[in-house]
Amino acid sequence: MAAEIVTVTTEEQLQLALAIRTKVFVEEQNVPEEVEIDLHDRLAGTAHHFLIQDEGKMVATGRVTIYDDETAKMQRIAVLKNYRSKGYGRVLLLAMEERARELGLHYSLLDAQCQAEVFYKKLGYETISDEPFDDAGIPHVRMRKKL
Repeated sequence: MAAEIVTVTTEEQLQLALAIRTKVFVEEQNVPEEVEIDLHDRLAGTAHHFLIQDEGKMVATGRVTIYDDETAKMQRIAVLKNYRSKGYGRVLLLAMEERARELGLHYSLLDAQCQAEVFYKKLGYETISDEPFDDAGIPHVRMRKKL
């Protein structure tokens, strides 16, 4: 894997990120597009969007938003199906956590699909919700990590 982390700075890059999310969440997981795409999905907003590029192809995306004075929220983490289980998600999340540190934040929070809970635990996240909850028709748990 020769992954390159790309900080989204252009409308073209943002559209590539949204295309990955549409493929993963809308097409594969049947999340309604009006739920998936929201007010954070613009360049002038407060979200920090990332892409992972491998051999010229964008294969993963995610975004960081500010949850509170100490906490970043990791959101919309998506890896194209053919690139899963190859380390791209890990590389992406580590880059997102680094951005949170650069912003002076001390914690990372995320709402993980239950099927991905083990993945996040391996990266140091702890489940803090008592029970799974529904988000866009998919069971999730809330997880947190000290940065």
